[in-house]
Amino acid sequence: MNRILTAILVIIFALGLITTGCQSKGDLNGGPGEAPQIGKQAPDFQFSNPDGQSVSLSDFRGKPVLINFWQIRCPDCRSEMPYIQQVYDEWSDKGLVILAINIGESSSEVSEFIKSYNLSFPVLLDTKGDVAEKYNIRPIPVTFFIDEDGIIKRMKIGAFISAAEIENSLSEIMP
Repeated sequence: MNRILTAILVIIFALGLITTGCQSKGDLNGGPGEAPQIGKQAPDFQFSNPDGQSVSLSDFRGKPVLINFWQIRCPDCRSEMPYIQQVYDEWSDKGLVILAINIGESSSEVSEFIKSYNLSFPVLLDTKGDVAEKYNIRPIPVTFFIDEDGIIKRMKIGAFISAAEIENSLSEIMP
């Protein structure tokens, strides 16, 4: 009887891990804020990239923006980075802005990761989790597709499995 109970508990625990995705570090995003909604204005933010340059979402008004929330310690986040880079390489000259927002990790860790994955798109640091909280991010990765007027057109929870999957969603935000 104890073996059956133990097996059931293990299965329930495993299913819980599978369905929640990677969780962001600590209680960075469990705040009471209202989650951004498709069809509504994307919440603005401002913070620094690993080089210390200040960046805000409103800086990119008039351009379509893909925002990806991620962490190094999240395997799904790491697996989709080459696809995001591929889309950046193909679409940035057509006006697409990609902002990868790292949640809660140090500048040195993120810089090392950027180098090791040979990433050239902007990576921003949300070291305190303020932007993740504003966007009500729970499991990661999460990606928002925002049009040139700053309106959220699509949201994807979970990792992309190909560059084509990302590109299929770009039709909603690219002029």
